[in-house]
Amino acid sequence: MTSLFQILMLLLNVVYFIVIAHVIMSWLINFQVLNTRQPLVAQIWDGLNRLLDPIYSRVRRFVPAIGGLDLAPLVVLIGVAALRIILINNASAFC
Repeated sequence: MTSLFQILMLLLNVVYFIVIAHVIMSWLINFQVLNTRQPLVAQIWDGLNRLLDPIYSRVRRFVPAIGGLDLAPLVVLIGVAALRIILINNASAFC
C-alpha cells in the first residue's frame, strides 16, 4: 500500500509541475518572449493545452474569469496542494 501512496504523490507532483510549466509558458508567450510560430514552441504549447484543458474546463465552470484573468490554474494548484496535504496526513492508512 505504501507504493500506492508514492504513486499518487508522484502523479500529483507531475500535475503540479505541468501546470507551473503551462503558466510560465503562457506568460512568456504573452510578453512575446516566445513565438508560437516556431514549431517546437507551438508543439509544446499545444501539448500542454491538450493535457490541461480537460482539468481547466471543469474548474472554469465554477470559477469564471475575473477581468480577463483566468484563475483556473491557481485553483488547480491549490487543489493539488490540498490533495497532497490530505494524502500526507492520512499516510498511515496506506501502511
